[in-house]
Amino acid sequence: MKTKIGFVDDIEIDGVDTKDYPDFCDAYITKMYVDGLEASEEQIKWFSENYPEVINDKAFNSLIE
Repeated sequence: MKTKIGFVDDIEIDGVDTKDYPDFCDAYITKMYVDGLEASEEQIKWFSENYPEVINDKAFNSLIE
C-alpha cells in the first residue's frame, strides 16, 4: 500500500534512551501532523520506515533541548 505524505510538522517521539546513543533504535513517533492534520497510524508507520533519520535527529535533539 502506498501512503501519500504531504508537509510533515510537529513530530513527537518517545522511547529515547541515552544508552541507545547514537542509534536511538528504541525511539518511535507517537504523534505527527501532515498538512495540519494529525497523521494516521499508517502514515506514521510509513514515515518511520522511510525516514528513520528524522526519528534519530529528533531523539538526539530531545537530549540537548
